[in-house]
Amino acid sequence: MRDLARAARPVLVKCLVWDLDNTLWHGTFLEDENVDPFPTIREVVAGLDARGILQSVCSRNDHEPVWARLAALGMTDCFLVPEIGWGRKSEGIRRIADRLGFAPSTIAFIDDQAAERAEVAHHLPDVRCYRAEDAATLLDRPEFSPRTVTVDARRRRTMYRAGVRRTDERARFTGSHEDFLRSLELVMRVGRATDEELSRVEELTLRTSQMNATGVHYPDATLRALLDDSHHEVLVTTLTDRFGPHGAVGVLLLRKHSRVWHLKLLATSCRVVAFGAGTIILNWLVDQADRAGVHLLADFRATDRNRMMEIAYRFAGFDEQPCDCRGAVVEPDSPGGVRVLHLVPERRQPSDTVRLIAPRLTEEVPHPR
Repeated sequence: MRDLARAARPVLVKCLVWDLDNTLWHGTFLEDENVDPFPTIREVVAGLDARGILQSVCSRNDHEPVWARLAALGMTDCFLVPEIGWGRKSEGIRRIADRLGFAPSTIAFIDDQAAERAEVAHHLPDVRCYRAEDAATLLDRPEFSPRTVTVDARRRRTMYRAGVRRTDERARFTGSHEDFLRSLELVMRVGRATDEELSRVEELTLRTSQMNATGVHYPDATLRALLDDSHHEVLVTTLTDRFGPHGAVGVLLLRKHSRVWHLKLLATSCRVVAFGAGTIILNWLVDQADRAGVHLLADFRATDRNRMMEIAYRFAGFDEQPCDCRGAVVEPDSPGGVRVLHLVPERRQPSDTVRLIAPRLTEEVPHPR
């Protein structure tokens, strides 16, 4: 499949950071503790949340009384990892980005004070800054308007809040990393994509860069056509633990030939790298190929960010050795720069830190070695 170019769109905002005084609410908290939000603010906050855009707060105030006021307004659940104190706002926004795992280019900041916006722009030039009077227009702007709103997007705030609790728990945990993973009671499910999940699959191919084997974007229409093709498998991986769901965290696109299976795409969310998601998925696929008596080929195209995915492939045993099975694969032109890796599969032991629930891709057949 040829590379599918992305439409020229601005980078989507993943998190909007609100100033409070004369931005989210009318007035200054130190002068009047009964401040109320501007009339349109609740609508904007709710609208962004429904689109899967996270929100936080960075305000020059004392944390406890301000947070109590937000609680009285019923708004604390809307804001993750708030930074309320007396330090520089650029430092607070940097901490918010770090805790959420977002690049500065996906963060936006809104403040009524030009000096505060300038300070943030100086230290974090990739953060997009908006004036307080721009708040009412945010829902109409393309950078706040994802093309599709997936099931996972609608519950993104809940998932990230669980992620913060998970991170805090890890900081307190005194055992090994493997023991911590076992304590999470992780359950990974691999299944054939449903119509409802396809938009999230497309989103993963579009948004995931560090753990995307090719960087190719597969649009919704292409994926839907492959669902009806008996030679293809479009597989989605989800993950849950005792803190809650991680949502859809991986996608595999597999082309099945009689002698060889061709892994056209593997992409996993960067949020689950620490759980070894990519390795678990690859080991499952290798085991399935062994049971089917076929070799595995896998497309890989190096980018400036996906070195970790190449390591996962190499660690799983893929290499570039020649094999007669390569001649059994007749494909349309591959995207430029793609290398086709090869693996003779063997049985793999399941992970002892994650419980895997996955289908059989075919009946077991004997195969010569």
